[in-house]
Amino acid sequence: MTIDWSPFTKIVSESQSFVLTSHMRPDCDAIGSELGLALALRSLGKTVRIINGDGVPPHIGFIDPNHDVLVLGRDVVATDLKCDVHIVVDTSAWGQLGPMADVIRASSVRKVNIDHHVSQDDLGAIVFKDVTSESTGRLIVQAIKAIGVTLTPQMATPLFAAMGTDTGWFRFPSVTAETLAVAAKLVAVGAKPSDIFASLYEQNTLARLLLQGRILTKIKSHLGGRLLTTAITQDDLNAVGAEATDTEDVINRLLSVAKVEAALLFLELGPQETKVSLRSRSTLDVNAVANEFGGGGHKAASGVRYRGPLSEAEPKVIEAMIAAMK
Repeated sequence: MTIDWSPFTKIVSESQSFVLTSHMRPDCDAIGSELGLALALRSLGKTVRIINGDGVPPHIGFIDPNHDVLVLGRDVVATDLKCDVHIVVDTSAWGQLGPMADVIRASSVRKVNIDHHVSQDDLGAIVFKDVTSESTGRLIVQAIKAIGVTLTPQMATPLFAAMGTDTGWFRFPSVTAETLAVAAKLVAVGAKPSDIFASLYEQNTLARLLLQGRILTKIKSHLGGRLLTTAITQDDLNAVGAEATDTEDVINRLLSVAKVEAALLFLELGPQETKVSLRSRSTLDVNAVANEFGGGGHKAASGVRYRGPLSEAEPKVIEAMIAAMK
């Protein structure tokens, strides 16, 4: 899919102040995309703030060394978010924006949405979307080129991290020749893959490692091993001193088992809220399953924020997944 960036270029040229935001519990693609775009816009003399509903998870904090990402309600209040343009990256869903959703809904200024996920709510925005792109980070590289900005090492590092993490370090089926060409361009500019990989995957806390052990010991097998599921509770987090963000990427360990076609990871966020991660390495469309529960994402990787306890979410989503796989 080819995006026509000319409307975005026009908006940038006509506007001076921007507020960038992304989804709750942001990952590298979200934060990296925000940082890369913010740096590009600032190079044009624009005023840019990055404001999310959640802070940067500690394990990816290295990509925001200047603590550029602010948190609504902690660092800034809703009444102080005046700008010319709101830009939402790496999500197209109201439900994923947390408290920033109310801010954007109430705002009458221009809105822009840059994303690569299949699911799409009406955010009242001009949408720049390519669902065939492996990451939003690559779309930000395109946007930066469209507005006439030259990539810098400071932009290249978070954008390479965005692409690297959303592709499982360039091993997922979403990786194309274009993916690798853009990654090469970022390396040529100054991104250092070995340093980024070490920061991402070789800086585990003991608590994170212990939590992964608990997650793996709770694996359940369904459909003769075609589907694996696991769940983590607040008690599990507290027992090892881990954070909810320490569950990131563990679900991919389930997909490493031979003959597994799909995996589910349930995370108890609270008494009435459960995060569900859905993954597939077959033709199964887990986005369709996620949509049944108000979630969404990609055909091979989607998520749900289930409004209900873990004890309710787990059997219902497993049942839906099994039905889809049959």
